[in-house]
Amino acid sequence: MGQSFLVDPFVADAEAALTDVPPGAPITEIGGGLGILTAALLRRGLGPITVIERDRRLAGFLRSAFGERVRVLPGDALSVPLPPAACVVGNLPYSIASHLLRRLFEARTPRIVFLVQREVADRLAAGPGSKAYGRLSIVARYYGTVELYRTVGPDAFTPRPRVESRLVVHAAREGPLPVRSPRALDRALAALFSSRRKQLGNLLPRLTPSREAAESLARRAGWPADWGRRRPEEFAPEAFFALAHAMETGARGIPTPSENSESII
Repeated sequence: MGQSFLVDPFVADAEAALTDVPPGAPITEIGGGLGILTAALLRRGLGPITVIERDRRLAGFLRSAFGERVRVLPGDALSVPLPPAACVVGNLPYSIASHLLRRLFEARTPRIVFLVQREVADRLAAGPGSKAYGRLSIVARYYGTVELYRTVGPDAFTPRPRVESRLVVHAAREGPLPVRSPRALDRALAALFSSRRKQLGNLLPRLTPSREAAESLARRAGWPADWGRRRPEEFAPEAFFALAHAMETGARGIPTPSENSESII
């Protein structure tokens, strides 16, 4: 299935330590594999633990290895019903990491601790002005905060991948999301980041029936007067949240960001 399995127990211990949940809090592990991370979680006395494993042979191995100490749930983490969890932890398959993270974000998972391809980790944590900054960075910020931890080399896995991995923690945003529905934000990001080198003056009209409507939308979002000469990667996530909110509220407008609010550029 194109998956490399974690075999370094020291990396597993580091990952288990980042779960940071109280005793008795439920934990879900994505992809139990050879059980290295599962064992690290159990050594710390964490649980109850549910392990989602797509490969039924590995699911059977995990049941025999850990018995009643772990609940093994066969199935694809992209589609199987997710059990309630204070933390989801796992070594995410590179091919589905972004889609799986989006599912966990939308479920408002309180804490996600995961190993992922370093390139994806950089995109998740990137800020404005960075080459890695883009749609995934903004979506991750919409749902919470991202922290990067240790880089993990290929030798920690079997088969040995060709890329480095990195430990990442995503903590869910407390309180309401900055935009009522993510649909407007998704639509805005898809339009504005489809051509990274174009200026917003050429991109924003894609979301409106006219240039005049685009200018009105930018004003209601509180964007600076020179927005048309800027590129999308120059704007902080809050600028796109404000834009999506303006798209949702239409002519009613939105409050102008105050001096105490986070900068949108």
